[in-house]
Amino acid sequence: MLRIRLTRMGAKKKPFYRVVVMEQRQARDGSFVEILGHYNPKTDPPLVELNMDRVHHWLACGAKPSDTVNSLLKKAAPPAPAAAS
Repeated sequence: MLRIRLTRMGAKKKPFYRVVVMEQRQARDGSFVEILGHYNPKTDPPLVELNMDRVHHWLACGAKPSDTVNSLLKKAAPPAPAAAS
């Protein structure tokens, strides 16, 4: 089963993460299918860059996001337009 999850990059004590599509049983830093974006928790505010077209493509193909990636997707998604009263 494919998962959309984070893989750690960067130096010791200075992490940043790639958002990737990979097989669920792979190691955290194992081989991946595609890079979908980046997440840097060290900046203020934390930086989330995602290719939403590719994210939607992989979700439609059946890939499941991890809990952390699911929360990042909610933060990165543009807000829904408010209904006019």
